[in-house]
Amino acid sequence: MPAVGETAPDFSLPTDSGKDVSLESLQGAPFVIYFYPKDDTPGCTTEAKDFTAMAADFKKAGVTVIGVSRDTLAKHAKFREKHDLSVILAADEDGAACEAFGVWVEKNMYGRKYMGIERATFLIDGGGKIREIWRKVKVKGHAEAVLEAAKAL
Repeated sequence: MPAVGETAPDFSLPTDSGKDVSLESLQGAPFVIYFYPKDDTPGCTTEAKDFTAMAADFKKAGVTVIGVSRDTLAKHAKFREKHDLSVILAADEDGAACEAFGVWVEKNMYGRKYMGIERATFLIDGGGKIREIWRKVKVKGHAEAVLEAAKAL
């Protein structure tokens, strides 16, 4: 499981814009990578809309925001269009990035155990080092907290 101060895990993911995004391609500028369980569910939609609402502020701070789930690129495209999202949406269909970032975890809902994505966010500096980690994220106020931390880089 990655920790603050360590180099971020290597990843390369396709996005719904048709370009791949990777640790290497993002070198030189800070970025936020947030993992969320599923497109078009209430918490995930709110989180994506909150990051979208603050997109200009993140851009002004020189920070790219990337949302990652195991949904397909086609589902991401529908999610983006339906909610007018501006954040980059990356598809981790095989779960490799989720595993690398330690967010593919056992969950428990109504006594049923299953594997799923833990809502988590990582702030990574231009050198690829993890500067901040938020795990088990509560959506309300989260994008604002991430922006404040990003401005401090």
